[in-house]
Amino acid sequence: MEFRQTPKTGLMEIQMERFDETGSSRRADQLAIEEPLEIRLEWMTPEGLKNQKSISITLRTPGDDFALALGFLVTEGLVPASKPFSEHFASIGYCGPPLAPLGHSNIVKLVYKNPQVLELGSMERHFYVNSSCGVCGKASIDALRARPNFETASVAERSISRRMILELPQRLRAAQEVFESTGGLHASALFDSRGSLLDLKEDVGRHNALDKVVGAAYERGVLPLSDSILMLSGRISFELVQKASQAGIPVIAALGAPSSLALELAIDRKMTLIGFIREGRFNVYHDPGRLL
Repeated sequence: MEFRQTPKTGLMEIQMERFDETGSSRRADQLAIEEPLEIRLEWMTPEGLKNQKSISITLRTPGDDFALALGFLVTEGLVPASKPFSEHFASIGYCGPPLAPLGHSNIVKLVYKNPQVLELGSMERHFYVNSSCGVCGKASIDALRARPNFETASVAERSISRRMILELPQRLRAAQEVFESTGGLHASALFDSRGSLLDLKEDVGRHNALDKVVGAAYERGVLPLSDSILMLSGRISFELVQKASQAGIPVIAALGAPSSLALELAIDRKMTLIGFIREGRFNVYHDPGRLL
């Protein structure tokens, strides 16, 4: 198979064989790029020694890597997100030799200003949870629940139009540039209560797409996202509800349904949960009071 990568758009151009009832033909196609990303932290000890720690390795679509790293720290509760980015970090950048054809490495390093805010035990736990094949047992479930960065502030009661909710899937799809070419990416999009698109990120991992959105908002200094609606291109998992609540997002809408644990957490965090938006209808799984 011949291919060449175009990482700025997150696409790989390939030549493939298409088969149908008339035979086969060789055609060009595009795939979403999937590459590992390691997130490292660096800080100085009180004794003046330099420390580094790898806290996560995730498979992602290259692009918005710094936002992904920052979003991961925020949504996993590893950094006090109520304070500006510049108060915690001296710098953020790629670490190690550049890789062809990306033009940069697959390692992002964040240099902390104040090591006292680091909870190394929590970082060990989060690295395990996010890189393991599965987590079971009540103790592990309890470990998944990050302490909230913010109280979930409500979008004004009864301020969201039902018609606008029904239009969100079309607005999401219209903004998904890479999905339109590949059909292989998840998307997380932020809308305001009037349905205007604020931001959208795509990635092979649904949790990465949301981390990119949250990280970009954190870097801009606009957390909490208390006046925003999160639109997801797939189902609503526990992990996505937790990450959204860490950013102060009060409303989640999605094309798919929530899991039972996702609903349980949404109830606990007082979030509105909307799913199965299609063909003039949708389901509200918790708190319809924010809808007109």
